[in-house]
Amino acid sequence: MLNLSVPDNVSALRSKVLNFVEHEIYPVESDMYSETPEKRRALMRSLMAKAKAEGLWALGHPEEIGGGGLPFMDYVFINEVVGRSPIATAALGTHSLQDSIMLHRYANDEWRDKYLAPLVAGEVYPSFGMTEPDVASSDPTQLQTRAELEGDDWVINGRKWFTSGAATAAYTTAMVRTEPDDTPAHAAFSMIVVPTETPGYNIIRDVRVMGDYDGHYEVAYDNVRVPKENLLGPRGQGFQIAQHRLGPGRIFHCMRWLGQAQRAFDLMCERANSRVAFGKPLGQHQQIQKFIFDTACEIQASRMLTLHAAQKIDQGDEARVEIGLIKVYGAKMLHNAIDRAIQVHGAKGVTEDTPLERMYRHARFARIYDGADEVHVQTTARRILRLYSGGGSFDFGAR
Repeated sequence: MLNLSVPDNVSALRSKVLNFVEHEIYPVESDMYSETPEKRRALMRSLMAKAKAEGLWALGHPEEIGGGGLPFMDYVFINEVVGRSPIATAALGTHSLQDSIMLHRYANDEWRDKYLAPLVAGEVYPSFGMTEPDVASSDPTQLQTRAELEGDDWVINGRKWFTSGAATAAYTTAMVRTEPDDTPAHAAFSMIVVPTETPGYNIIRDVRVMGDYDGHYEVAYDNVRVPKENLLGPRGQGFQIAQHRLGPGRIFHCMRWLGQAQRAFDLMCERANSRVAFGKPLGQHQQIQKFIFDTACEIQASRMLTLHAAQKIDQGDEARVEIGLIKVYGAKMLHNAIDRAIQVHGAKGVTEDTPLERMYRHARFARIYDGADEVHVQTTARRILRLYSGGGSFDFGAR
């Protein structure tokens, strides 16, 4: 049975994380975007140290690799409050979860020994290279970056972008084509660990996104040579490994979106009660009341969809339909919640005096990353229709 409330065994920890986000992270958010890189790094190190001291570090990482060992569903509820600030993911050590689990499951002993413990401890940063500027990454079978096996080395050539954090990362996990052209598309790609100091790994630029430099780097791979042991998992199994990364990752994205939406909703309601226009508080105007009503409905609906998908994954189901639903609906919900909050704030809502203008830019991006909305709509609808073509049905009550 789906339970929307925070479990008793998680409630106190969740409250502690929320308190950390509100009292340690909110006050320094503007500095994290306006200070010099050196000062930002020092500030982040300070936040990380405080999180570790309070027992809030890397809560969702498996215990055997140095994490807090929270079960998946418990961590889902924690991620909801982590999501209230984009800085919180790194400050609380959650930013490396997917990469550390990939290393733990698929890397050889050398790379686990070199990167895993420092990664979980926040001493080094990972990056992931999949998206390319010259092909539609909604169809990743078109990816052009190739790796050829020459003796005992992979030689990689191609170009990636939106390799987030590449300038500070110790390594990039690159999705590359390793198999001949006649190989079935979903068995033609592999993941290879590329240390960022490797000759030929060239950062071209920090791509400006909606007016901001936000660490989404374009990287050229110019005869990058790495040992064949850098292969992550079996050769040709890149898509299968990516799916193991993306499924739970989308749950975490959607829970963090709920945290952002909650923050926007709180700001909107506080503004509606405090701002007076035409002789009465904004909240007494019917149109503003409709904003409040619609946003509350959409947040609650998205939360139910997300927790349902998370529960199915926790039970061992891939939850492909459910993840498609929450990815599209959750991104739309997030945009709407922040958009209405900005409208209620008026001119102030588009200034740096509130977090809303930055949240709004990130919300627009949510409809693209981890698969564009249109792709999720198409694949999800096809899966549902296949049930009917096989004589079945999509029974909501049985799901």
